[in-house]
Amino acid sequence: MQSCYSADCTESTEAKVVSVSDSRKPQLAYSDTQALMLDEVSRRAKARKMAAVITHFLGRDDLTGLRVVDVGCSGGIVADQLNALGAEVIGLDIDVPGLTKAYKRFADSAAFLCADSQHMPLGDAVADVILCNHVYEHVVDPEQLFAEMRRVVRPDGLLYLGLGNRLGVIEPHYRLPFLSWLPRGIAHRYVRAAGRAENYYEAFATRNGLRRLCHSLQVWDYTYAVLADPGTFAAGDVVPRWVSRIPKFILRAARPIVPTFIWVATTAPSAPLGPALPVAPELEPTD
Repeated sequence: MQSCYSADCTESTEAKVVSVSDSRKPQLAYSDTQALMLDEVSRRAKARKMAAVITHFLGRDDLTGLRVVDVGCSGGIVADQLNALGAEVIGLDIDVPGLTKAYKRFADSAAFLCADSQHMPLGDAVADVILCNHVYEHVVDPEQLFAEMRRVVRPDGLLYLGLGNRLGVIEPHYRLPFLSWLPRGIAHRYVRAAGRAENYYEAFATRNGLRRLCHSLQVWDYTYAVLADPGTFAAGDVVPRWVSRIPKFILRAARPIVPTFIWVATTAPSAPLGPALPVAPELEPTD
């Protein structure tokens, strides 16, 4: 596949940084600080989990023929795995070191764009699927990100949304308890004292805040479907077996502090087309 990656994208992206925000700027080299972004095993496993949710929703066996936009593609491992499952993939990121690695390794299996997800250089309604997995907390303007995803996805397409919860007890990037609960100044001091970073950049939302980001979208919550049936969704490596045996009412009671919500969103009314599950996906009210 012909790649759209360009060596001069660093300059154009940095030029945008100056005008975006004086206090919270884009992360241009995220993979340099988070080695997990380039971990082969975990990234391919993550791609298989996302593919399992997408194919269930669409009632398909694989991703053949689907055009997928991977927002925050970094080193391209997820994009390559999705291509192996049949998708035509466009990876998009401002992580220049990650994109450089992606282009060198996977230029034949995906196209890579060095571009801001808040201003995607893509036409209207061109994607069958947009992946946005643990991305919104990194961007300067998540509302603009969601507006762009609404624009780029096809009317019969979907958004796969892996959304971190501000009230999750263990912060997913720095693995520190209650970090995302704290006021920004205290959070900066916390990560510094723990030796994890100089500042705490990520900005998470609560479930209600995520609903507001998804306004005008129909959202199906797959979180409990995955927890109850990790085998079907290739999640056995991250969901312990005992979790699937927890009564549904207890899982629901823990909803406010679930670390990550797995949502499938569409711009038009829709419903999951896959086979029945032990716990069915549920419609999530949005504002």
